[in-house]
Amino acid sequence: MPLTRDSALEIASVLSESLPYIQRFSGKTLVIKYGGNAMTDLALQAGFARDIVLMKLIGINPIVVHGGGPQIGKLLQELNIESKFINGMRVTDTRTMDVVEMVLGGQVNKGIVNLINNAGGKAIGLTGKDSGFIQAKKLFVKTQTSPGAAPEIVDIGHVGEVDSIDTSVLKMLENSDFIPVIAPIGVDAEGNSYNINADLVAGKVAEAVNAEKLMLLTNISGVQDKDGNVLTGLSTAQVDALIADGTIYGGMLPKISCALSAVNAGVTSAHIVDGRVPHSTLLEIFTDEGVGTLITNKSLN
Repeated sequence: MPLTRDSALEIASVLSESLPYIQRFSGKTLVIKYGGNAMTDLALQAGFARDIVLMKLIGINPIVVHGGGPQIGKLLQELNIESKFINGMRVTDTRTMDVVEMVLGGQVNKGIVNLINNAGGKAIGLTGKDSGFIQAKKLFVKTQTSPGAAPEIVDIGHVGEVDSIDTSVLKMLENSDFIPVIAPIGVDAEGNSYNINADLVAGKVAEAVNAEKLMLLTNISGVQDKDGNVLTGLSTAQVDALIADGTIYGGMLPKISCALSAVNAGVTSAHIVDGRVPHSTLLEIFTDEGVGTLITNKSLN
């Protein structure tokens, strides 16, 4: 279909609006946690890959961190390995960890690398075990068996948290044409592997590389108030207040905690982004409106 004058003007307007943002973020590093619908819908997958390639071409340095919980669950089911959860976390014995590594470090990671490469980029797939750049420690879970009982500390196996991040590999890739795609698997000093929450890894990577932005793709439109309205811009103090009064709760809390930690550690801004929207990463970076919630230490008044 031929391009109409109105369509051409709309494209020109969008490009013009994006110019100051391109100038502002050229040379900066953005860490993007990729998951949810954006990771399973074929059209959204292709759009995400093109967006990442475009960022790199205009001088932005994207680092992609991905999840893969549904894919892990599917393969475990096919292998007749029972999935057990405590406080929402998968109990990960040695056999389950083998599946986690196969899915995250193999199937999912290489699929994203292939998408970006097919879009014209140069992606490199990594896990935290590569050069040991994500050092991990075992995560213990507190659980309460009955009301009033003292909390119990439970060992849920090869589930970890980030102990430290060696940025040398990421810095090397940042100064090249390559785009890092990271599976959230860490390793301890004894060589044991740990499955780590992808939001947490993305936040800690953003902190370690002094990223300009941390973007967490989700299946919701952003942080909402008690009436269901999306809160497009929040200071860290406002986020603390929303947690205290119960507006932010449940499954959103871990994402918000990662975002707050990153911003408080020096990341300029964190974004909770609706990954169901096509090209949501570009819209959040290069337009005035965005498609999610921005969190920053700076005053938004």
